[in-house]
Amino acid sequence: MSQALDSVRAYHERTKHHFRRYADGPGGLDWATQPDPFRTYAGSPQTLLPLLAEASPIRQLRYAELYTGAIAPQPLTLVHIGALLELAFGLSAWKQYGASRWALRCNPSSGNLHPTEAYVAVQGVAGLADGVHHYLSRDHLLEQRCAFAAPALPAGGFLVGLSAIHWREAWKYGERAFRYCQHDAGHALAAARYAAAVLGWRARLLDDWADADIAALLGLDRDEDFGAAEREHPDLLLWIETNASDRRPEIDVRPLRAAAGQWTGRANRLSPEHKHDWPVIEAVAAASRKPRTQAAVGSPPRLPALLPLDCTAGAVALIKQRRSAQAFDGVTSISAQSFYRMLDATLPRAQVPPWDAVAWPPRIHLALFVHRVEGLLPGLYFLLRHDGIEARMRAELSGEFQWQGVEGCPPHLRLYRVLAADTRNAARALSCHQDIAADSAFSLGMLAEYDSALNQGPWVYRQLFWEAGMLGQVLYLEAEAAGVRGTGIGCFFDDGVHDLLGIQGHWLQSLYHFTVGGALSDERLQTLPPYAHLQRS
Repeated sequence: MSQALDSVRAYHERTKHHFRRYADGPGGLDWATQPDPFRTYAGSPQTLLPLLAEASPIRQLRYAELYTGAIAPQPLTLVHIGALLELAFGLSAWKQYGASRWALRCNPSSGNLHPTEAYVAVQGVAGLADGVHHYLSRDHLLEQRCAFAAPALPAGGFLVGLSAIHWREAWKYGERAFRYCQHDAGHALAAARYAAAVLGWRARLLDDWADADIAALLGLDRDEDFGAAEREHPDLLLWIETNASDRRPEIDVRPLRAAAGQWTGRANRLSPEHKHDWPVIEAVAAASRKPRTQAAVGSPPRLPALLPLDCTAGAVALIKQRRSAQAFDGVTSISAQSFYRMLDATLPRAQVPPWDAVAWPPRIHLALFVHRVEGLLPGLYFLLRHDGIEARMRAELSGEFQWQGVEGCPPHLRLYRVLAADTRNAARALSCHQDIAADSAFSLGMLAEYDSALNQGPWVYRQLFWEAGMLGQVLYLEAEAAGVRGTGIGCFFDDGVHDLLGIQGHWLQSLYHFTVGGALSDERLQTLPPYAHLQRS
């Protein structure tokens, strides 16, 4: 394991951006080899999924209700499986400029490149064959990859599996792309949990499964089904629980593999050629491959109820309207109440999405560049997402930091102002000189407890990025609920962030940036409905 861990650490160092040089990338976009954003399996039987009807009572649920645990579970039907996939991974709109048109999806993605593919394994659902199916978001349908020849799943739920096609991100971002694929897995994990909440269901990460087991279940290890097509790497497996239960299901890969019947379908090739292949990505993917482990066991700390939300928007509408802002106006501020609510939503609580999908404790803290929050002095702040870390933070970060409590902040939020200053230039510079980090109400860096996490195993490297992506999805939706907009920032100067904060060594590492503010709209772009192109009776 030490060699694999060394490889993971070496990859992380190698793919840092620096003020004097960026991580290795293609140096420009080769539009002739732009990857197809949609994976398909030619020859697989297809099942059309119903779209959420405008009159569906699900559309009447308010976003704030997702956090109450009071939504009655919907029955496990084809309609509701379709609703979960639509809200988690489906299209949210098309954008068009001139002759160019591209799709947006409910789950965020770095560069809108969408390396994440979704699968379901189901049985006992009327209108859908028992087995493993690939979700094709463009057409909102399931492609049957394998039929179950025998019962294989416990009652009361179904499986959602996620994989990654690294080439989709590497085409644009080069060696750093593996990081972004892991961010997107976290985005998708949280998106699935929120979609489940709309239906009164729950999602649980099956973190004991090995990557090889997930690959076997989803058919990702079948060379004959891929040929020259870009391969998919297993990411994670979720149990979507459709009836209330406090027990985590025991799902063994062996009966699932034994139940597998005939496989069908052949994967499409996404690019006609690859002018750049990045061997370091496949090397770190192999080094961080997860073996079978014990399931994580944990319980979140007791916290007060989530701070109230001044938002009456419907859950479905808000999930579908989520966008990544391209620019901010530089003037919009948010209230302290909205700011505290966003931060509070990043803290795990029992049976509150999306954090109840994972059992591990928080391993990421937030360094916040506050620019325009009413009632708060501009400056640098820290939100500590669990106790027991404050003493080390105070001792080992910059000696210039003041660690002052914030007047009026709810006491359960471990929020500290460490520096009162105009931090707009610093935020811009550290985020690869992007104005969006300075023109916002606030921006932030996500600091992972890197050394202690990796000591658990090299595969935890990926889980750290998943947690960062989950944080991103929380902030995306909470920003929409507050009437503003967010965007993730994958380009930042890693060690520049560490130097500013006084981080020595690798006990903390910055993994992802995010920013929230008043979005500017590009009036040149036309917005089209997500599924108007489908011809269905």
